[in-house]
Amino acid sequence: MPPQSTLASSPSRSDDELMDLLIQRLPERLQKALNWLREPDRKWVRIPAGVLFMLGGVLSILPVLGLWMLPIGVMLLSQDIPVFRRLQGYVLRWIERKHPDWLGLQATGAGN
Repeated sequence: MPPQSTLASSPSRSDDELMDLLIQRLPERLQKALNWLREPDRKWVRIPAGVLFMLGGVLSILPVLGLWMLPIGVMLLSQDIPVFRRLQGYVLRWIERKHPDWLGLQATGAGN
């Protein structure tokens, strides 16, 4: 993955670039599904799916459902709702600073 490691020297990346890096780390089938959902004309599927994922995260005491559903719901809703977009931006920048390996980047800071 040499092309990704060259991005580590870039001082500022957009939320979309960081999200693309994170999605590239997922299995191919999941990458395709998320990229399909992130397309602008998929709003009619993205919003209900995001709400259902967040409800599933809240009902994490039930089998199969869990807290893992909350971040997926936030990511889906962040495409259309500004509050969730800001939350996603904070989380992506935290990941970039504290866990660059999650994005396929090399750690550049001394304090990691």
